[in-house]
Amino acid sequence: MSYEPLLQSMGRTAVGGTFEFLHDGHMALIRKAFELAKGDVVDIGLTSEEMAGRKNRIIPDIATRKKSLTAFIKELGFPEEKYNIQTLKDPYGSTLEEDYEYLVVSPETLPVARKINEIRKTNGKREIKIVSINYVMAEDDLPISSTRIEQGEIDVHGHLKHN
Repeated sequence: MSYEPLLQSMGRTAVGGTFEFLHDGHMALIRKAFELAKGDVVDIGLTSEEMAGRKNRIIPDIATRKKSLTAFIKELGFPEEKYNIQTLKDPYGSTLEEDYEYLVVSPETLPVARKINEIRKTNGKREIKIVSINYVMAEDDLPISSTRIEQGEIDVHGHLKHN
């Protein structure tokens, strides 16, 4: 039996976000991306300050967000050569040009992933397999989100804050 097809199934994986507060939902996205990559490279798109500024709330600068992202990946035990953090200047990043095996998204970003494949198809490129993970729920069974954290409703693990 040949193991070559197994090796060929590994492939670059892309994931992206603002990662404003590195919460449990973001951590699930990152973990899933590394799991799917099976040792191949994960490209992580980090929303630029210009794009993040459109969210109508104060978001930490890109250096701060990159530092917390890098620290989390290091905690997971992945060496620097297994991932690239790229600045996203638009919703698509390198996914329109580069070939990826997987694109990991949340339900919130699933429409963007579908748009990426639409554009790729129009440009004669093969589609990227979209892997949408479920929202990670807070204690109140509502999704953990940066907005809720910023508003003081929950912490990064989804625990309710009692004011």
